[in-house]
Amino acid sequence: MIQPVIMAGGYGTRLWPLSRQLNPKQFLKLNGDTTMLQATIQRLEGIEHAPPCIICNEEHRFLVAEQLRQLDLADASILLEPEGRNTAPAIALAALQAIQGGEDPVLLVLAADHLIRNVAAFRDSILRALPIATAGKLVTFGIVPDAPETGYGYIQRGDSLEPGLYGFSVARFVEKPDMETASGYIASGDYFWNSGMFMFRASAYLKALEILQPKMLAACREAIEKAKHDLDFIRIDKESFVACPSESIDYAIMEKTDSAVMVPMDAEWSDIGSWSALWDVSEKNHDGNAIRGDVLTVSTGNSLIHAEHRLVATVGIDHLVIVETKDAVLVAHKDMVQSVKDVVAMIKEQGRSEYVSHREVYRPWGMYDSIDHGERYQVKRITVKPGGKLSVQMHHHRAEHWVVVSGTAKVFNNDKTYFVTENESTFIPIGQIHSLENPGKVPLELIEVQSGGYLGEDDIVRFEDKYGR
Repeated sequence: MIQPVIMAGGYGTRLWPLSRQLNPKQFLKLNGDTTMLQATIQRLEGIEHAPPCIICNEEHRFLVAEQLRQLDLADASILLEPEGRNTAPAIALAALQAIQGGEDPVLLVLAADHLIRNVAAFRDSILRALPIATAGKLVTFGIVPDAPETGYGYIQRGDSLEPGLYGFSVARFVEKPDMETASGYIASGDYFWNSGMFMFRASAYLKALEILQPKMLAACREAIEKAKHDLDFIRIDKESFVACPSESIDYAIMEKTDSAVMVPMDAEWSDIGSWSALWDVSEKNHDGNAIRGDVLTVSTGNSLIHAEHRLVATVGIDHLVIVETKDAVLVAHKDMVQSVKDVVAMIKEQGRSEYVSHREVYRPWGMYDSIDHGERYQVKRITVKPGGKLSVQMHHHRAEHWVVVSGTAKVFNNDKTYFVTENESTFIPIGQIHSLENPGKVPLELIEVQSGGYLGEDDIVRFEDKYGR
């Protein structure tokens, strides 16, 4: 049985302003009607497999849970990394978790933020790799390149495997090359892009760790043994895990083992590592423009224009990337999009919040949109899902005025519980214990006006929370 392991950690800065620290690209709909995480899971249809194991950061846990709920995947497991330690320890956690029931499944390790347009070819490569992995080899998938690329690492193939098995031994792994070197790789026909996807038995990976990275294995084993179940999540023990060395699986294992095998994959793959990469794989109009949202163009060509919330009009431009969100607009030349990370660094250095989250922030109970703010006030539009409930909480520095726009709110305010319906309001004084719940069958929408000397999100004292925060 194949056990999918989907790595959904990481933050990413190269697709800002869509990708933010609290909502990175694996949770975005970049190339279709599903998020990249959801597309990764759906890609497994047609391959017999166990429920997937998702590895993510603790602060993204409710995003993952909600996106799994939308796919009606109630039996998936979610491992929460208390701190990122790179891919080798993350996969070790999944392998140790997989063998706890006495089984030894074949792990199929996938990244949640890759695009694969030829799903049939993807599945064919997985099925070709299965007997190799079952036999104890450590399989990595090499993408058949269609052009020299300096943004990817490469795998040089070695000898073919024995007859009946489709794969090659690994001659070497190569870091990201310059253009001249990459062109030579492509001309030779012996080099493949390093996809970051793997397949091996859980026991085979753990055996390799025991030989090559014993300290890493010991730390991960202790972290799993001390893990705790919390709602739908498995919380890895923080103290044990932060003691683990931080290394990629390539460096820690694949470059050192004599069991590495490369299976080619020609599946129109991309890691969508930049806005220009997204333009490459997007559907374009007759002018070469990839357009999403409310966009009007005049004398515009070869550009990516993404409008989220308002009309974007362009005149006389070429080879640009324009991305509009509620709180930020990016305009960049397509040849310079790798420098978007420098903009994010500037935002972070200035103490601004636009690198952390959007105006719209998702919570396990729903979401809120910060629609206005001033020196001593802030206005939010809050949406609470049916059955959703905010924590029982108190604020030291702000009062709140709630106006219900649609639906019905069940309010706990000090020692009283009452309902507030459309066109009604209620007031929460500073220091008063309170909570908000949607007891109905439709979303609850309300306007919250905060006023006070400090309006930060950390001015919350929680007394009770159904989501374990």
